[in-house]
Amino acid sequence: MESEREDQHERRLQAAVLAGDETAWRALYERHFDAVYRYVYSRVGRDMHGTEEVVQECWMVAVRRIRAFDPGRGSFGDWLRGIAQQIILGQQRKWARRNRLTGGAPPLAPSATRADGIDKVNAVLASLPEPYETVLRAKYADQYTVAEIAQRWGRSAKAIESLLTRARTAFREVWRGTGDEQTGKEGLVSHDT
Repeated sequence: MESEREDQHERRLQAAVLAGDETAWRALYERHFDAVYRYVYSRVGRDMHGTEEVVQECWMVAVRRIRAFDPGRGSFGDWLRGIAQQIILGQQRKWARRNRLTGGAPPLAPSATRADGIDKVNAVLASLPEPYETVLRAKYADQYTVAEIAQRWGRSAKAIESLLTRARTAFREVWRGTGDEQTGKEGLVSHDT
């Protein structure tokens, strides 16, 4: 019942935005800005400058593509996080490509602090193929169940379990390649797996 009301409210706001109502845009912005900022901040290594760039670009894309938003497929917040994730992935791919071309190594050295560990986890995730990174973030960062991921992605739970297994294996291989077998709270890697 609550999700139906939320869906109807977002449809009304979208219709108002499409009709040129600046107040509706302001309502969407104020309603979702903090959550999008936190989402991006946690994925760009808690870099405020990088976060602000991604969030700004995310809102610019949202303004240009508002007609593509379909409340029947998910909330406006989910849609914004999807845009933000694509922007982050694009920036990470540029960074990885630049490092390959210049011979630079990604900053994956073993770390002594929890913050460095989180940065390392984010760097390892960013080095994975997009479906692996996305499913691992959905499961461990966003804490969705396999059933929730399957429903959101329109796939079977078995397909998501299989994707998670492959993604975890890929994560472990990259992690081990950095010379550090431990991780912090994220729990994606351990000595015995």
